[in-house]
Amino acid sequence: MFAMFPDRSTYQAIYAVVSRIPAGTVATYGQVAALAGLPRRARLVGYALSALTDKSVPWHRVVNAKGEVSHRSSGSEGGEIQRLALEREGVVFDSRGRIDFARYRWRPEPISPDHQ
Repeated sequence: MFAMFPDRSTYQAIYAVVSRIPAGTVATYGQVAALAGLPRRARLVGYALSALTDKSVPWHRVVNAKGEVSHRSSGSEGGEIQRLALEREGVVFDSRGRIDFARYRWRPEPISPDHQ
């Protein structure tokens, strides 16, 4: 069971996965969690990204399972910033504000044990 406040290494594992997402593609919170070794911890990915201070981590490439930019509980303009950043990378949103996963979902190559 996870502690209420994850340790730094948990967030670092999430940031390492997010850092691998190429421009012009997206991953879901759940996909990032699974790749970070944290299955079914999508919400934790959201918490980690909201605490992110490293501007080199492409947080904007993580979207919800519907292919939408998630609304911010803080009421900030982060959602609009995220959408604009994705559009600059060539990601297209449909009329409902959703991304076509068949076209834009990141499909990472498995990391071999030799490259970890």
